[in-house]
Amino acid sequence: MSDAPAVAPVSTATITIPSSIPMAMLLGPADGIMRTVESLVPAVDIHVRGNEITLHGPASDVGLVDQLVAELLIVLRTGQGLTVDAVERAFHMLHGTEAVSPAEVLTANILSNRGRTIRPKTLNQKRYVDAIDEHTIVFGIGPAGTGKTYLAVAKAVQALQSKQINRIILTRPAVEAGERLGFLPGTLSEKIDPYLRPLYDALHDMIEPDKIPRLMTSGVIEVAPLAYMRGRTLNDAFIILDEAQNTTPEQMKMFLTRLGFNSTMVVTGDVTQVDLPGGVRSGLAIVQEILTGVDDIAFCRLYSQDVVRHRLVGRIVDAYGRWDAQQQAHEPPPRGSRPRERR
Repeated sequence: MSDAPAVAPVSTATITIPSSIPMAMLLGPADGIMRTVESLVPAVDIHVRGNEITLHGPASDVGLVDQLVAELLIVLRTGQGLTVDAVERAFHMLHGTEAVSPAEVLTANILSNRGRTIRPKTLNQKRYVDAIDEHTIVFGIGPAGTGKTYLAVAKAVQALQSKQINRIILTRPAVEAGERLGFLPGTLSEKIDPYLRPLYDALHDMIEPDKIPRLMTSGVIEVAPLAYMRGRTLNDAFIILDEAQNTTPEQMKMFLTRLGFNSTMVVTGDVTQVDLPGGVRSGLAIVQEILTGVDDIAFCRLYSQDVVRHRLVGRIVDAYGRWDAQQQAHEPPPRGSRPRERR
């Protein structure tokens, strides 16, 4: 008997591109889209002639490229262009263990403004957006650049424009404000502005800039520090708490209990980036232990593969994650500590 490894079956497939879709859109500038596909599945030889694409290679890989091209054609039929990042994301969705249509994810429009459409770009982002539609309180937890705040603000603006709610409330804890605000020049509003700037930036991408001051003056949009939420009941509102890892457990409870009728709350944060003073536990970390499993509350987690900034950002997040894990593995336990007893 021969011990030679089995040879994977070889297959050839031809894909005919409909005349309604220009080949240049599918191939990309300087054939960049097809070159990306070739780099993702190097075992498949891809030849383009006219409006036909011929694939030759291992049957499973040929099937994968065939399916990927079919998904890209669906995206193009919606009038949306293709980018190298979109192709890579579509490939990883198909290559994953879950049955999902990349085209369904990449064409799920949330909001359009000034010729620009905001949509989820990864499967976890799509799940996050869907959770906001389906639950009253949603926690979006993940590293920087995964679109937690940006997509939440887009959903808030969408809800306001469709008259599902009457106002948007955006808030953040000003962690350093307690000891530094008094030394900053200007009014209280000017002092807290740097902490709220990321929320203003997201709003400016989604609403005409000249409309924002009027909406804020009328109270339709409110951007304020978390401390301003105390004692209030927030009805008919879309409320976003950003940078929630920097809340104390008491602040988190205070915020969540502001929920009124016909309101949606989205809480975003990164539990690996806590800026609270030493010894203070993050309210975002604790709330996962308390509220997981409670009806109408969803916890959505995003990861480095969901980063939609420059591709280096995802690699940086992964590198820091590995470094943190190494540090924790070699860090001695605090003096006088002992293992926690199970009850």
